[in-house]
Amino acid sequence: MAQLALDLGYRTAQGRDDFFVTPCNAGAVGWVDRWPDWPTPALALWGPSASGKSHLAEVWRTRSRARTAHVDELRDREPPALLDGERHLVLDFAGAPSVPADLEEPLLHLYNLVSEQGGNLLLTARIPPARWPVALADLSSRLRAVVAVPISAPDDELLTALLLKQFADRQLAVGTDVVAYAVARMERSFEAARTLVDTLDREAMARRKRIGLPLLREVLDRSPTAG
Repeated sequence: MAQLALDLGYRTAQGRDDFFVTPCNAGAVGWVDRWPDWPTPALALWGPSASGKSHLAEVWRTRSRARTAHVDELRDREPPALLDGERHLVLDFAGAPSVPADLEEPLLHLYNLVSEQGGNLLLTARIPPARWPVALADLSSRLRAVVAVPISAPDDELLTALLLKQFADRQLAVGTDVVAYAVARMERSFEAARTLVDTLDREAMARRKRIGLPLLREVLDRSPTAG
């Protein structure tokens, strides 16, 4: 009989010291650390899903006492309400390849308000704002001026650190041989690392087994994207 796995959740480390710096993300880390010495009111961190954008944004949010919102919230809340008395805001574009047409004007008003108050806007997105198709000329010019910092696909060093961190976040003891085997054979993406750790955790709980090479090989063999 299959064992019932109780998913109790886990807490992820989100501090600056928990973020691993390698060539693929060093530029983004440098710009976050450089705040408040930014040349423009807005800065964008862009890259693939689960690349660390949200982690760095949380680091900046804590330092700047910024609020956080998703771009869709501009449909229901005026820019002053989103800021709620603060000068800084993290605006998440996850799942939105660009600015929805009906939100161009509210976004322009938000940008102008933040700028007038001497605040900063940190955007997180999958593509740089300068490449977003925007009809509103004033908004387009502001987005083209945004400093856009990429976070690229992980190298071996970062992929290793990412797996170790995610195992540690879940309080899972995993040998270095397991991590090395995974790095050499898994899909090279942040999303794949997160999915692999989640799958291993669930399989190990369901079977009441430790996460070792046999379980890892079985999970990787089922993955269509394994190398």
